[in-house]
This record gives sequence, C-alpha cells and structure tokens, in this order.
Amino acid sequence: MKMCRIVAWVFTFLYAAALVLLLIGTFGLFGNEQDPLSAVFLVPLGLPWVLLVDLAPEPAWPWLGALTPAINLALLWALCSRLKNRHA
Repeated sequence: MKMCRIVAWVFTFLYAAALVLLLIGTFGLFGNEQDPLSAVFLVPLGLPWVLLVDLAPEPAWPWLGALTPAINLALLWALCSRLKNRHA
C-alpha cells in the first residue's frame, strides 16, 4: 500500500519532469535550442496509450502525446486508492 503511493509519486514526478523538458525543448526556453526530440521522455510514460495517438487527426498528435501519461497516472492513483480502501 505504501509502496504503491511511492511508485505513484515517482511517476508523477517523472511525468512533470518530462513535461518541463518538453516545454523547454519545444519553445527553446532558458537559452536552449529548439529540439524536435524533446517529447521522447513522454513516450515510455504514455505506453500503451501513445500507440493509439495516430488514430486521431494529425494536429492533435502533440497534445494527445503529452496527455497520454496522464491516463497511466490516473490509473495508478486509482489503483492505489482502491488498494488503500481494500486494506482499511
């Protein structure tokens, strides 16, 4: 139960860090050059949902790609909540 919350918090931190790197690389913030591969860290965090992004219209791909890890994050927190209620 406690391990589940730790994993969920680590995933939350990794997702936030990947989003920050995406913003920095996409817009060239803090003097960095724009990098087309700045979203590469979001891909493994969003699996398996990121594989379905290409079914949407192409202009939505970047937004959906950035939001797919949120599905895993929501599922992880829901699982932790359910496990907590089960043990209570």
